[in-house]
Amino acid sequence: MTEETPTLSSFHPPLPPTTEEQQVSWLRLLRSRRVGISTFYRLLTEHGSADAALAALPQIAQSAGVKGYQICPEGVVRAELANARRIGAKMLCRGAPDYPAALTDLDDAPPILWAMGDVSLLKRPMVAMVGARNASSLGTRMASTMARELGAADIVVVSGLARGIDTAAHIAALKTGTIAVQAGGVDQIYPAENTQLHHDIAKTGLRLSEQPMGMTPTARHFPRRNRIISGLSRATVVIEAAAKSGSLITARNALDQGRDVLAVPGHPFDARASGCNMLLRDGATLVRGAADILEVIGTAPAPELPFPPPQDPPSGQPRSLRQTAALHTQILDRLGPTPVPQDQLCRDLKTTADAVTPVLLELEMDGKLVRHAGGLLARAS
Repeated sequence: MTEETPTLSSFHPPLPPTTEEQQVSWLRLLRSRRVGISTFYRLLTEHGSADAALAALPQIAQSAGVKGYQICPEGVVRAELANARRIGAKMLCRGAPDYPAALTDLDDAPPILWAMGDVSLLKRPMVAMVGARNASSLGTRMASTMARELGAADIVVVSGLARGIDTAAHIAALKTGTIAVQAGGVDQIYPAENTQLHHDIAKTGLRLSEQPMGMTPTARHFPRRNRIISGLSRATVVIEAAAKSGSLITARNALDQGRDVLAVPGHPFDARASGCNMLLRDGATLVRGAADILEVIGTAPAPELPFPPPQDPPSGQPRSLRQTAALHTQILDRLGPTPVPQDQLCRDLKTTADAVTPVLLELEMDGKLVRHAGGLLARAS
């Protein structure tokens, strides 16, 4: 039972469940041991339904060398459904009309999201605002001002309900529309200091989570949460972020997803601004206020797949963030488990070895690409 990422060219979302029994089957499959998102979609595609996939799962596990495999008990997921009904949470399944359309072009789109609040916000244009938890007074004022101005322009502000920048953005957008994507279960309050905000967002905004009810967030949940924040949004705005921070993970996700990345500049001596300044150095759009954000999302066309052939920047000029992200995607789309020569890859991409070699090194360091003897390349499994 290995994770295989479905490709956009061959994968079609399955029909969503329409009855409670079908919802139970979807949840049982998704909550079963060693069934991640890619495996979930692959099993549905191969077997046609969650019920058929559940019936086949023990044999599949046995064939993979997993002994004593048991699928998720029905009582566990029925308890999750009961808890959802008790707190008023709604299940959003991929393929259903109320599932956020912005996520449907992601390979790792959550099959199921739990929602509390106004799901109609998912139909409006969204912008993510992320940044430091230990934000400065100037940073929180900037976040508040931009969130209010975006709300006045009918833009929904998306963030992660963390302290600092996230909190300031959510509070400022409560009246106009805000979405909090949670790292733990949608019924879990984190951090505790945002208890009132947690409840306020459910009343006038929307809380979302892909995690099971009652799941306490841990460190590994936050990077996964960040891809949903960026995936929902037309653009991600970074306000005060250290050189190594979760906000930069969100920015990288946004680039990989074909979304715009914008950043607020800061003083070079302020460690909280180092991440933003790095993004700006590498080609992110500089933000002075909400007008800059509106200009970007108002004129930028929706991302199209497949990407056009990469255009090498003029000699001596660095490749922009968007060009690099596009080239990452194109390289990985053309690679599989079977090694191919690097010169063949360059011909397929219609680019030169000098242009592609630094990008191959980046992918290799990220663990996404494997080099073999003889100049052969393969996608990491």
